[in-house]
Amino acid sequence: MMVMTAKVDKKKIIIVLLGALALLGAILLLAGGDSTPTATTLASNDGRVAFLQNLGYEVTTSPVTSGQVRIPETSDEIFDKYNQLQKSAGYDLSQYTGKLVMRYVYRVNNYLSSTEPVYATLLIYKDAVIGGDVTDTAPKGQIHPLTPYTQQEAVTLPTEDHSTTPATG
Repeated sequence: MMVMTAKVDKKKIIIVLLGALALLGAILLLAGGDSTPTATTLASNDGRVAFLQNLGYEVTTSPVTSGQVRIPETSDEIFDKYNQLQKSAGYDLSQYTGKLVMRYVYRVNNYLSSTEPVYATLLIYKDAVIGGDVTDTAPKGQIHPLTPYTQQEAVTLPTEDHSTTPATG
């Protein structure tokens, strides 16, 4: 029977482990990961603006208004209707009944289908988006779910009347 022994230098092991950890950290930094803001970044204004930008909304860089709101403990017709809007975007406020949440409202600058201001609202609980909406303040404006903005929502703006100009083909 043959027995081999080796002398292990603890300093060298620690240096190798630290080097491996540094290499892993560098790889993660270079990879970049998902560009969607995480829950921890939603605590900052920059994170909330980036969240809305990732949905396609160009918004003012600071909220028009912000403050705490309480999600009603008991539902009524208005809450049920608003929560249906939330559910259509993948959110559900019913699990937050009675909770105080932060509400941030940003002006949307690229919503082409409205002649009046449009606002994006974010509802944040424990640094996570739990709901929100996009509100068109025009007289016949509507509240839309907080979903990615597409140009399909935009309407063609009126142009000059070319009915007297011969068509070119």
